[in-house]
This record gives sequence, structure tokens and C-alpha cells, in this order.
Amino acid sequence: MKTLVYDTANPNAPPLEGLGRLPFGGGRGEAFGGGRYTHLFFDLDNTLWDFSVNSREALKQTLEKLDLIGQLKSFEEYFILYEQINESLWSDYRTKKITKKTLITGRFSRSLEAFHVTNQDWEGINRLYLENMALQTRLFPDTIETLSYLKAKGYQMHIITNGFREVQNAKLRNCGLTGFFGKVFISEEIKNTKPHREIFEHALKSTNAPKKRSIMIGDSWETDIEGALAFGMDQVMFLNDGQNKVPDSINSIKITSCTSHLEIKHPIKTWFINGIADLVTIL
Repeated sequence: MKTLVYDTANPNAPPLEGLGRLPFGGGRGEAFGGGRYTHLFFDLDNTLWDFSVNSREALKQTLEKLDLIGQLKSFEEYFILYEQINESLWSDYRTKKITKKTLITGRFSRSLEAFHVTNQDWEGINRLYLENMALQTRLFPDTIETLSYLKAKGYQMHIITNGFREVQNAKLRNCGLTGFFGKVFISEEIKNTKPHREIFEHALKSTNAPKKRSIMIGDSWETDIEGALAFGMDQVMFLNDGQNKVPDSINSIKITSCTSHLEIKHPIKTWFINGIADLVTIL
């Protein structure tokens, strides 16, 4: 895997190769006499924990246990619709247009009723779904190895996640990730979701982390990157082999092929990595 750099002077061009992935024996920080960052703040879902795969399996297990899957014409078609509805409701939840109850009941009532499954205990379905979610353990490649390397190097690592407290800590525990992180900041407990600056501010204050020595690593441009950028904090955009898209709005910013970051808002840096292991080339 390589660190990818988008040539935004030519938006139709493919990503350029930037700094290559270095072995775990040495990263950018060693090569340059000590890295600029000391505190690393990770998103959880779709950054370390493979939400797309795990949520699909958890949903399938839930519908099978409730004997509902047989009432669907196609689970694949249902899952596509569920994802669309869930994403839309989460967007409304982040902007505080709807409550948690509306989100957790609406994502199941709206998706299942579209397949003529009605009169269900929507909150009960959601509870079982979250229980099954916590049992899923698929991580992205090199997650454990990368975190082990970073911990050995003395980085202070924490989680900032949009999610519900009844499942996020259980995910970390069941995947063997708990020991890597000092603190876990869950939006429901903080009463603010990413991209709102309050959750970033709370996390840095709670960990005594200097903003200039901290960096946010995540998969979502809207919540992780724009949120940290507005807060004045460097960020790493996890591209996941191009599956996580960079918006067209950055195409007006020029970047040369010999760099591996953008300065969208000087002097704050936005880095791009293709895989989690590529973090060692930045830190």
C-alpha cells in the first residue's frame, strides 16, 4: 500500500503516489528526529472497525433470529435501502433535527415497512441489532500491528466516535482494542457529535493534549476531517483504497506530487492515507 496524494490542480487525474509505506521498524518520526504529533485521536467505525462488513452481518443475524429475513424478497436489496435510510437519519441526528429514538426506530420501521414487514417492536429490533453489532470483530488490515507499533513508540491514543454508549465500548473490548486507548469519547455521552467543535474541544481538554501536537484520524470527510479542520486540528483522511471519497470542494487547492498533505486552512494539515499502516509514514 502507498500513501496517496490527490493532484487537485487536475481533478480528473488519478491519485499520485506520495511517501511509500515504511516497515514497522521505522516511520517518518524516526527519520526526521521525532514526529510532530504526540496525541492521536482515532475514529472507530470504518476507520479501525470495519463497520460496513460488521453491520451487514449483524443485521442479517438480527433478522434471522427474529424470523423476519424470510419475509424479505432480497436481503441484499433490503440492506441497500437500510443503509440509505440509516445514513439519512444519522445526518439528521448529527444536526440535532431528530432524537435518538427517532433514529433507532425509524431506520427499522421505514426500511422494513418498504418490504411489507409491519407491526414490529422497532426498539426491540434495534436492541438486538446493537447486541449483534458488538459481537462482530472484523478490523481493517494491519490495525492491530499499527496500533501496537504506535503504542510502543509512546503515542497517546484515544477514540472520538459518533455512536451509542451501549455498543461502542463493547466493540472495542470484543475486538481487543481497549488496551491501546487511554480514553474513549462517545458522542452520546458528550452530548455533541462530530463535526461539532465541542466534542473535539472536550477530548483535547480531557487528555491535556496540545492542539498543535494532536491529530484526528478518520474515514468521513464531513465528520472527522471538516470537524477537526474547523476546530484547528490536523487530520488524516483514511481513503480505504479509494472507497472513502474526497469531495470536489478541495479541487481548487493545488498540491504537488512531492507532498503528502494539503493545507486547506493554513497552517493546518490534511493528510491522506490509503491504509491504516500508512500512518507510520506521517507520524
